[in-house]
Amino acid sequence: MTIFDPLFNASFAVQLHVVGAMLAIVLLPLTLWRGRHDRVHRVAGYVWVLVMALVALSSFFINGLALVRPFGPIHLISIYVLWGLVAGVRAAIKGKTRTHQDHMRGLAFGGLGVAGLLSFLPDRIMNRMAFAGHGTEGFWALVVLVLLVLAGSKLIRGRANRGVV
Repeated sequence: MTIFDPLFNASFAVQLHVVGAMLAIVLLPLTLWRGRHDRVHRVAGYVWVLVMALVALSSFFINGLALVRPFGPIHLISIYVLWGLVAGVRAAIKGKTRTHQDHMRGLAFGGLGVAGLLSFLPDRIMNRMAFAGHGTEGFWALVVLVLLVLAGSKLIRGRANRGVV
């Protein structure tokens, strides 16, 4: 038995969703921090948009947290992602760089960050893979770790903005 068994035993939609999300995470540095208007950023950006659309669309075939028929609160994030992708690409095409950046950063934070954290809720596949039997404790440890990282990065950015390094 491996840690990947919960994923291997999941539906194709879940497997596609996880693989797409992992690819989006890998592409994220190229899309967010690469020099603007260069070929690598543009190609990685288009692939990232396609992968994020795949992740959002595949979520509609996953209904583990269904509240209203097959839909649950996580599907609101999927709708937000699909809307944000269209708005972000449209802004890039129109040359509205700041709007484009805001949309894409919002998608990275909300569509990957928040949704990714929610995928580690107890009794979910990612939780069983990562915390094997320690679901609740593992989830809260992950939440604390994320909050510490966010607080640390905010502190570092604040010091850098004041010229203190």
